[in-house]
Amino acid sequence: MTNGHLQIVVCAAGPAADVTQLVTTATQQSWTTAVTATPSALDFIDAAAIERLTGHPVRSTYRSSPGIRRSLPATDALIIAPATYNSINKIALGIADNYAMTTIAELIGRQVPTVVVPFVNAALANRAPFQRAVANLRDERVRVILGTADGWEPHPPGSGNSRQRAFPWTAAFEAATLMASDAPVSSTDPG
Repeated sequence: MTNGHLQIVVCAAGPAADVTQLVTTATQQSWTTAVTATPSALDFIDAAAIERLTGHPVRSTYRSSPGIRRSLPATDALIIAPATYNSINKIALGIADNYAMTTIAELIGRQVPTVVVPFVNAALANRAPFQRAVANLRDERVRVILGTADGWEPHPPGSGNSRQRAFPWTAAFEAATLMASDAPVSSTDPG
């Protein structure tokens, strides 16, 4: 697919500060974008800069401010990046306890092509709940970029800052566009 609408959900991890890289990459490929942030991720991002790039407000709650239009184009692909340990476990279990998690749950349920890029340390990635969550998401045809084959491994505890620059934004976009090109139809906006 050469163009479409990309929904991006950012979680509270260091690479969230660089989500504009993904927005810019998508825009350069003629995709429109919108960003949703988990409540904790708002402290990691520059919402005003994202809004200037996307033309849409960053969404993090169910209610919009007066006068702000909430409708978006149909979603052709969803990227959840950076995805935290907590968020990945919640997504796999279907926990929809905030706007971002509800949006994710609904778009996965609609079979919108979805890519998840974890940003977790090796100690958390070694936990059985995390490993089950990744397997469950993959069973639902969610593309999880994680492991040697993907070139993206969990980092040693305490070394996340050194891995932030290497975050695979481009690989996430390429995976999403590949999945979207194989998808039959677009989904309407869940908001």
